[in-house]
Amino acid sequence: MTSAAELLADARGALAGVPKEGLGEDRSSRWRGERIVRVGEAWHVGVLLLTDDRTLATAEVLRAADPGRRGYTAESARERAARRQMALRGGFGEGEVVHVGWTVIDVDAVDAGGSSGPLAMRGGVPMVRWSNASAYLPLEAYLRERIELLRG
Repeated sequence: MTSAAELLADARGALAGVPKEGLGEDRSSRWRGERIVRVGEAWHVGVLLLTDDRTLATAEVLRAADPGRRGYTAESARERAARRQMALRGGFGEGEVVHVGWTVIDVDAVDAGGSSGPLAMRGGVPMVRWSNASAYLPLEAYLRERIELLRG
């Protein structure tokens, strides 16, 4: 049996040389206002973010950008533009991809037969799923396909 930890370690090795994307966290201060600051970087592999030593579940993905002067037909578009500007204000470069709201996946719990985030052990096979409503897929095949796309 191959563990989730082994599959993820192999994936990190296969991703060597592939560019990483920024990890951000919301920060707020009286003097600097609200912003999204850089706290690391990771490879974006579908629903997973792989750092050098941790596995994270994705959440919000945005590009740092100045919203400029625009009219918005929806409040959600205005909020998204404000989030992009917060990333820019927090130190991300214009157009840089930022992942915010990610959560740490407990890979040891998965290898012990449980689940964490989008990963779970089913019948002794590490599995992954896109959402709570989707079916589980074998993690090994999922990683192989995603890495091929990234290395493209």
